[in-house]
Amino acid sequence: MQGTAQTPPQPDTAYTPTDRTVPTRSPDRASYDRELVHAILDEAYVCHLGFVREGAPVVLPTLYARVGERLYVHGSTGSRPLRAAGQADPGLPVCLTVTHVDGLVLARSAFHHSINYRSVMVHGVAHDVTDPEEKRQALDALVDHVVPGRSADSRPADKKELAATAVIRLDLDEVSAKLRTGGVNDEPEDLALPHWAGVVPVRRAYGTPLPDPGLAPGTELPGYLTAL
Repeated sequence: MQGTAQTPPQPDTAYTPTDRTVPTRSPDRASYDRELVHAILDEAYVCHLGFVREGAPVVLPTLYARVGERLYVHGSTGSRPLRAAGQADPGLPVCLTVTHVDGLVLARSAFHHSINYRSVMVHGVAHDVTDPEEKRQALDALVDHVVPGRSADSRPADKKELAATAVIRLDLDEVSAKLRTGGVNDEPEDLALPHWAGVVPVRRAYGTPLPDPGLAPGTELPGYLTAL
């Protein structure tokens, strides 16, 4: 039986680089620091899951959550890639990526335009989560990853909804982070050009929550939403 979402493998300080996790371009931007990888993953909640289906590459944008050294991804049981994870033996080979854009780097030359970013790439084999308790815990983690505290403030999925939901697990083993920070890297001979250069910061922001028109009278805005 699979382990539960409460008992992931214990971490150490860094992931071991592999041929697939060492970038061929700008390898100095790569990091295998476990704490950095976790921080990048925990700040986002949309990933891109890549796999091969019927001989063609496919990339699926979807929600995910990290529980220790595991990532959980969910979707409909009608989703072909999630079905494939349950049908493949010993699982579905995948590549999962997460990216934050932190700034637009505008140089004097078009060639040196860039972005400041933080990204994580995970290679591995995804497995269908079939243990009911692990599945429930994984779905709670997915809800709380997007809005911390929300799973305790909503009705849990019933048997029919659980049957219609697929969850796959991907262990964090073959992992790397890659990031760019800092300013413009123009050529010395371009520094006198009359073009504005610098960094435009990019930040995520939440708007004021908009209540559903059918909200029950007296239902107040929960504290975990005001904290956003």
